[in-house]
Amino acid sequence: MRRGLAAVLFDMDGTLLDSEKIWDVALDDLSHYLGGELSAQARERMVGSSLARSIAILHDDLGIDADPESSGGYLTERTAELFRTDLVWRPGAQELLVAVHDAGVPAALVTSTHRRLTEIALDTLGRTQFKATVCGDEVTHPKPAPDPYLRAADLLGVDPRSCVAIEDSPLGITSAEAAGCAVLAVPSEVPIAPAPTRTVCSPTLPASAFRRHSPGCGGSVLPNTDR
Repeated sequence: MRRGLAAVLFDMDGTLLDSEKIWDVALDDLSHYLGGELSAQARERMVGSSLARSIAILHDDLGIDADPESSGGYLTERTAELFRTDLVWRPGAQELLVAVHDAGVPAALVTSTHRRLTEIALDTLGRTQFKATVCGDEVTHPKPAPDPYLRAADLLGVDPRSCVAIEDSPLGITSAEAAGCAVLAVPSEVPIAPAPTRTVCSPTLPASAFRRHSPGCGGSVLPNTDR
C-alpha cells in the first residue's frame, strides 16, 4: 500500500514548457535540409520520444537513408538556438511548480530532451525548483521505458509508487506508469485517454490540483498515491 505523496516528477516539453512548437520548427527545418516534408502523422509519433527515435521516425517518413548522427546534430543545434530565445511556460505550469516548491515537496525534472538542451531550458525553469533532473541521454532506455522515472525516484530517495508524474504525452505516461507512478496527464499536442492509473486534466495546469483538499482538474485532485 502506498502512503502519502513523496515527490512530484515533472516532464518538460509540452508539460512545463510550450516547447513542442519549437521542436516543430526545428524538425521542419531538418526535413527541408534533408530535402523532404515531415508529415503530421510522423510528427505526432515523435511527441515525448527520444532524439534517436525521433530521427529514425523522420528518416523513415522522408524515405531516406541519412546519417542519424548528422541529423541529430543538426536538430540539436537548431533547437538550441530556438531554446535560447523562444521558450515560454505552458499555462499554469509555473504556478504549479511554485506551489509544489512552497509546500516543501521534492520535485524532479524527467525529460527525453538531452542534457545540453535541458540546461538551456533550466535557465527559464529555475534550477533550484528541482532536487534532481534526469535527461534522455542519461538513461540506457529512455521513455516509454520506465528507466527515467525510476532513476528520478532513486535520486530523490523515494518509492516511485509514492510519486505523482505530470506528463503530456502517451509515451511519457507509459514510462511513468511502468515505473509505478500515479499520473496527472495534461494533454498538449495529442489527446490522452482516461485510465485508472491517471487523472486527465485540462490543458491548463492548475496549482490548486496540487493541494490535496482543493478542487482541480474538473473537481478532482492530484492522483491518489495511497493505493
